[in-house]
This record gives sequence, C-alpha cells and structure tokens, in this order.
Amino acid sequence: MWIADMDFPVPQPIIEAIRKRAEHPCYGYTKPGIRVIETVVERIQRKFHWKIEPEWVVFTPGLIPALHFAVRTLTHPGDEVILQEPVYHPFFKAIISSGCQIINNGLKLVGGRYEMDYEDLESKFHSRGGMFLTNSSRVKAVILCNPHNPVGRLWDRKELIRMGEIVLRHGAVVIADEIHCEILFKGHRHTPFASISEEFEKNCILCISPSKTFNLAGLEISTVIIPNKKLRDEFSTMRSGILPESNLFGYLALEAAYRYGDEWLNQVLEYLQGNLDFMLDYFVNRIPRIKVIQPQGTYLIWLDCRELGMDNLALRSFMREKAKVGLDDGFLFGEGGGGFQRMNIACPRSILVEALGRIEGAVNGV
Repeated sequence: MWIADMDFPVPQPIIEAIRKRAEHPCYGYTKPGIRVIETVVERIQRKFHWKIEPEWVVFTPGLIPALHFAVRTLTHPGDEVILQEPVYHPFFKAIISSGCQIINNGLKLVGGRYEMDYEDLESKFHSRGGMFLTNSSRVKAVILCNPHNPVGRLWDRKELIRMGEIVLRHGAVVIADEIHCEILFKGHRHTPFASISEEFEKNCILCISPSKTFNLAGLEISTVIIPNKKLRDEFSTMRSGILPESNLFGYLALEAAYRYGDEWLNQVLEYLQGNLDFMLDYFVNRIPRIKVIQPQGTYLIWLDCRELGMDNLALRSFMREKAKVGLDDGFLFGEGGGGFQRMNIACPRSILVEALGRIEGAVNGV
C-alpha cells in the first residue's frame, strides 16, 4: 500500500477511446492536436476558474521528467533549490542530478497540522557562505507541492500568497507540483499557485496531470503550464532531443478523462472519503499509538508512528515483516519524516480493513 496509484478501474470512456484508436493500424509519430490542448484549457477554467492560453500548455511523458527539466531550465550547477521537507522524494534527485544543492525549508507540525515556516523561508535566500549572511542568493527556484505529498496539506490562498511574495521578492521562480489537485476531501478547494496574480503567473512553472486523478500513470501523460514565454522557450530548448512528448494513447486518455470522467471521479472521491473516515475512526479507537495526520488532499495518508519508539529501520521491518503491510518509509521523504509511514488508501474497503487489522495486531503485540 505504498505506490501512488489506485486499485480502481479507469472510467469507461477512456477504455473505449483507447480501444477505438487501437483498431486503427497506424501507430506512427503523433502530436496532441488542438482538441487535446483545448480540453486542458477548458478543464482548468471549469475546475479552477483560471483562464490559460493554449500556447502556455506543454505536454511531457510524466511529471517527474518535467520537474527535472524545470529545474535545469531555471538553474546552473552550483545553484540552490528550496524544498519543504518532508516531501515527495523524487524531488531530491531532480535537484541533485542537475548539479544543484537542496535547501530545506522544513514544514512545522503544529497541533497535528503541518504549516509553512515563512521566517525560515525568508532566511534561505541569504547566502550561507563565510561568517555573515548577505543579500546575494544562489536560490533560483522553490518546488511547491500542493496538495502536499506526503503530509496531505492543501495550501490555501493566503498561505500561497505569503510564500509567493517571499519567493518573488528574491527573484526566484516557483515550480508547482499540483498533480493531486483534483483529489480533495470534502470542504476543500484547490487554488493553482499561478492563478493568484499575473505576477505569480510569470514566475511559475506549473505541473499537473490526469495520472493521479484518473489512474493513468502507465500512459505517461502530464501537462506543464508555463505562461512566461521566455521560460517556456527555455524549457522547450532544454528538453529538445532528450525529453519526448507523450504518446498517442496518453493524449487520448487525457482528453477522454477530462471530457467524460467527472461522474467517475465524483464516485471515487466519495469512496475515498468513506475510506478516510473509516481509517480515522479505526486508528483513534483501536490503534491510538499511531496518529493520523488528517489530509485535505491526495489519497496518501501520513501516519505518525513515533509513539512506537522504533528507529527508522526497525519501523520498516515492523510494518513489512510483522504487520505484513508494505508502506512507504517516512525517512525517504527527508528531514522530519523519521518515525512516519505513508499509506495509500485508494483501494477497496476490504483491503483497507485487512491492512488496518494487520497493523492493529502487530501493534498490540509490541
């Protein structure tokens, strides 16, 4: 229960679109076409009330490659990129493989809820060389994860504005990973970072995808929205000859999902809410030594297991070998992740019940 995809079949219109195209005997080179691009533009407008232009839309075969090239677009070797750990661990490789340094603006856990540390963020833009802080900065980008993976926070408009103003004041650019933006629990609404103001638009590379929302990761289709033409041209130049666009089935799946998948999505969100409610009640009443960090978005649940008193490797062994439940180790997500585990609840309720029962039995045996 660790990998971030769902155990649910995709919407039937996606299956039908792929089946129909597969019957055509030619599988040559392809481009997304204006209809696919318009589908993205319409989706963003309808879901988030943000008007984007078709030329801002760039397609990539997955979000992780897009992040790698976004970092390389904005930096040179030796530059610095800020993360907010604990955070999705492939971010680390995107920075290191670009020859850059990771700077951690760690999240604060306050009363069971994660918050940004704005004072610390401000301080990260000052040079740490020598004995004194200076106004010179090698920080060229900040990677924002919203909703945040793994802690499940959905950053609200005020939080995004405060963070964004700090970043812009120091001349850096926000790389926004918003891949989970449509997986939200009741009462929550997503605000794309770049939608807040024209200034934010011009200083943001925003990454989304139907892959989490509609369980399409294997079709390798993601969308990068880059309103700033200079940044968009530089991104395109950086990827040229190395990073291809998506494949013809990915484009078909995206269009079918965004045009015809909402009824399915609404059912999935309702089911996920039921799984979350069941899980929250289960831990409180039957496994109180493990605390659930209640998520606002994503189907990935951050479990605080520190009360079990185990080090990271012992906790991994405990979950996998004693409870026999495969979760993601919290320490993989960087500073602040030790003693935590990440659990995927996008599965049938019967599997969730089985997993929680195994964890309960193991914890009671400690």
